[in-house]
Amino acid sequence: MPNIIEIHDFNAPELDIYARLTENQLLNRHEPEKGLFIAESPKVIERALNAGCVPVSLLIEKKHIDRHAKDIILRCGDIPVYTAEFDILTNLTGFPLTRGALCAMYRPKLPSVEHICKNARRIAILENVMNPTNVGAIFRSAAALNMDAVLLTPACSNPLYRRSIRVSMGTVFQIPWTFIGDKSENWATQGMELLHNMGFKTAAMALCEDSVNIDDKNLMSEDKLAIILGTEGDGLATSTIADCDYTVCIPMSHGVDSLNVAAASAVAFWQLGNR
Repeated sequence: MPNIIEIHDFNAPELDIYARLTENQLLNRHEPEKGLFIAESPKVIERALNAGCVPVSLLIEKKHIDRHAKDIILRCGDIPVYTAEFDILTNLTGFPLTRGALCAMYRPKLPSVEHICKNARRIAILENVMNPTNVGAIFRSAAALNMDAVLLTPACSNPLYRRSIRVSMGTVFQIPWTFIGDKSENWATQGMELLHNMGFKTAAMALCEDSVNIDDKNLMSEDKLAIILGTEGDGLATSTIADCDYTVCIPMSHGVDSLNVAAASAVAFWQLGNR
């Protein structure tokens, strides 16, 4: 039976997850096995459950208990389901709930690079992409446009930040991902060797004089390809570009020199995806 709990005390510690803990506190770097994330909307929560994520509690707008959130509540078993009216929840969380539902879940243990790339032919690598909105948008494009996996360097925004999950429409739970590299060194020092050992050619998306167009026949015919996208503004590190097998550009017009990294990812994935 669902464990429905009407909210009366907004200072109850059980609600800290939704109202008072920061993203870094939820991440819990010191005890990652206790780390949490927040999934928003029934569709996103459902995708997280389908991926095997374990729910801790739900926060549901009262009118959605028997409507949009009904099936989700049943799937979550006897965990606490906190509820209140729309205006009260908006005051508590600081913003209107999408479809009236939030779910706190344990962060899953991340797989190894080797595990998620074992049978992959097209992967995306994000180097120091720090904006959660961009990370979420790139994941959505990666899932929609035939990427088999996403790898992120340690300085990237975490894909399980609430905004990234929301922008991705839950596709962060549908496409395999993990981090590559060590915070103490340039990720490419060992990362490039690892990728090459797994049979991948590497393609840096960058504006360089020796760049090939994104429709280059040799590039498109590669059996296994890693498409590497850089941070907002600065793009890829010079050392990363130097270590790649290809430097690739998207032809521009009207004097525009580049696209936002999320837009560029969609173009690259469409052209180079494993179709």
